[in-house]
Amino acid sequence: MSVSDLPRKEANVLKGHEGAVLAARFNGDGNYCLSCGKDRTIRLWNPHRGIHIKTYKSHGREVRDVHVTPDNSKLISCGGDRQIFYWDVSTGRVIRKFRGHDGEVNAVKFNEYSSVVVSAGYDQSMRAWDCRSHSTEPIQIIDSFSDSVMSVCLTKTEIIGGSVDGTVRTFDIRVGRELSDDLGQPVNCISMSNDSNCILASCLDSTLRLLDRSSGELLQEYKGHICKSYKTDCCLTNSDAHVTGGSEDGHIYFWDLVDASVVLKFKAHSSVVTSVSYHPKDDAMITSSVDGTICVWKT
Repeated sequence: MSVSDLPRKEANVLKGHEGAVLAARFNGDGNYCLSCGKDRTIRLWNPHRGIHIKTYKSHGREVRDVHVTPDNSKLISCGGDRQIFYWDVSTGRVIRKFRGHDGEVNAVKFNEYSSVVVSAGYDQSMRAWDCRSHSTEPIQIIDSFSDSVMSVCLTKTEIIGGSVDGTVRTFDIRVGRELSDDLGQPVNCISMSNDSNCILASCLDSTLRLLDRSSGELLQEYKGHICKSYKTDCCLTNSDAHVTGGSEDGHIYFWDLVDASVVLKFKAHSSVVTSVSYHPKDDAMITSSVDGTICVWKT
């Protein structure tokens, strides 16, 4: 994939949130996206046509993360009210609320079967919840972190968490084994490569670090952006050829995966970029910001 194919042209700006947008995520096929923010709402959009479809309201404080099932029927959200909300997408109804975290909840993810949700919290724990049972108790609590857990990734058999304590920890659910990689800097976001071999970690020393999942080896570091006090997302492009992330000065950066050179940077927002989400198939991405907007980028 050449640099000229990277999305840099603003195709749409999605407006509607009142205040900072804290996350924006494509759905599984990339036809829709979800956003959430300080205004306590979740919003569903068609980003390619620039259309707002639905707003979901029930959270009592800011909404920090949102994730939708592969069949687009359910979504999960979390935030400052310490609760995890499980929603019916079409009706906008809250099916269930999961309570148990002792602080704000920073991140949520469905497993691939949409049967289990894993949440990461300020209370230094990750918790797994069964969406099919009527119990509101977690089915698993992972509390080996020593500071806030900011981000979570899932594979078929593993739960991976990134924490302000400087570690990325991998928990193999089948064998009950924990692996810990200490990056020595607070981790505020983790993201997996599309081939599942690597973890990209955003750290608060304005550095993204690429880790080999099997060995824990630090493969590369990506610098140039500013990330010191905000949670700013990072991810790989759908071909795994480039790394992308936001910056606190409103810029988006693209780095070459292998040699870590900055191949593209541009001003995307007037304030901190909170979130980047790359389209699963096409060369398109969405970004969100403290400035209250979500921008859709195409080539």
